[in-house]
Parts: sequence; C-alpha cells; structure tokens
Amino acid sequence: MPIDIRQLQYAIMTADSQSFARAAARLNMKQSTLSRKVRDMEIRLGIKLFERTTRGAEVTENGKPFIEQARRIVTDVENLQTTARNVSYGLQGRLAVGYCSSLMSGNLKLAFTEYLTKFSEVQFDGIEGSPEKIIHRLQSQTMDIAVAPIGLSEPGLTSKQLWSERLFVALLEDSAVLEKERIYWQDLRREVFVVSSNGLGPILGNLISARLTEQGFRPAVIYQDTTQESVFSMIAAKRFISIATEASQGVPWQDLHFREIYDANGPTRLEFALYWRDDNQNPALKRFVKLIEERYPG
Repeated sequence: MPIDIRQLQYAIMTADSQSFARAAARLNMKQSTLSRKVRDMEIRLGIKLFERTTRGAEVTENGKPFIEQARRIVTDVENLQTTARNVSYGLQGRLAVGYCSSLMSGNLKLAFTEYLTKFSEVQFDGIEGSPEKIIHRLQSQTMDIAVAPIGLSEPGLTSKQLWSERLFVALLEDSAVLEKERIYWQDLRREVFVVSSNGLGPILGNLISARLTEQGFRPAVIYQDTTQESVFSMIAAKRFISIATEASQGVPWQDLHFREIYDANGPTRLEFALYWRDDNQNPALKRFVKLIEERYPG
C-alpha cells in the first residue's frame, strides 16, 4: 500500500513536536493512533524514523533525510491545493507575503491594509513563520516577499530596509523594576524571560542573550512552543517576564505593564526589512514593492 500525504504530515508533526503526545494533541487524534500510523509507515519504508524514549520522539539519522523530503512534498501538495481552490479568486494575480512580527497594530498592519484596499482583486496570502521558514519559502518560490528583522542574507535575495520598532519589557504591576524611571538591560539581569519559539521569538531570545551577556550576566531565557499572546498570559504566573515590539501592544493586557528598554544609545530598537527574490517577475509583487517604497522612501 502506498504512503499517503496524511502519513507524511503525521511524521512531520511528530518530528517538529519531538513527542507523539504533543503531535497527537495538535492533530486532534489519539496518541496511540498516531504512533501506530507512524509505525506502519516505518515498516513499509523499512527504516526507523524515530527513537522512542521516555522524553519523547527523536528523529533518527536515517529518518532526517526522509523528513526533509516529506516537508517538500507536503509543501508542494499544499500549494497545488491552494491554487486549485483559488482558480476563480485573484483576478489580478496572487501575492504570498511572509511575516514574523505581530499584526495587532503598527507599520506591518498598515502596509497590509493599504495593499488589500488598493488591490482588492489580488489574492493576498499572509504566511506567519520564523525567519528560517521565511527564507526557505522565498528560496523555494512558495512565497513572494517577506517582512522580517534585518540581517537575513541569502544568495538571490533583494532587501530594502523599512522601519524600526521599539522593544518593551512586559511586567506585572507589582514588579519592583517598574519603580525605575528608565529600565536598562542590566536592570533585568535577575529575571527569567519567556519567549515564543515561533515568529519573532527566536530573534527576541537571541537579542536578550546578547544584551545581557555583553553586560557580563548569564541570561535566563525559556522558549515555549506557543504564540506571543499566550506568552503574555504566562507572565501572570509571576515567574517570568517577556519582551515585545511596539506592534504587540495593539490590545490591552490586564495586569501587564509595558516599559521601554534602554541601552547606552537610547531606546532599544529592532530593525525590519523587506525581502524578495530578484528574479521574481510577479506583477502583484512589483505593485507591493512600489507601494512600500512610496510609504517608506529612502
């Protein structure tokens, strides 16, 4: 019996979750069912994809190339399905835009809204993901353009610097740090940070580590496989703090206070840029770039 696309999705989700239990929860199925289906596929393939331990499921060396190939196959199938569903949609073309910042408010939300208003007949597909996922999709041409922090450098990519966003620390109202007139990185040296492992999370985690390390402190950063919004909710447990960009404050968070973080040069900022392949001739992409250049010249 041939392997179907669902089995590939099961294996990918297990690899990403490093746990049959977590993967089954995301897929809304029983753990035993997921484990059995993956085992059946391993038997058909004649290789062991996962090492099953008390800590979870780890991809074997033989399983790694299979999982990578499975990702490409699933991506191709998803793209075909999207194209088929939208044959009659997008009379002026299609634009796939990647981003890893919040859409609650700020420049990114304004840019997307303006484009959707001005080009209402373009099929606009927003794709949220980590910078690594965005780079992969740009290079595989399943994404036309992306907004991400500066510093992504890959052959064939063109970039344009856009805007910067101030960084804020998210604290509970009873935090002693709030008593300070200005909050500097060294004021946060004893805190435990929690950040998302998705979207901007890894970028923010690296920034925390870099800033505290250069101050001579050992940073404490915990990554959670959840959204930034869920991270804010976790702060209520009174064990963690977090940091966020300006755009993450589009809605009020009860009991949370957001304060700018300063360094020697003033408020800490995160710079963003626009990225696209220089050989992409999509007319919808060219219109998006032109709109961005008009809004953010220079």
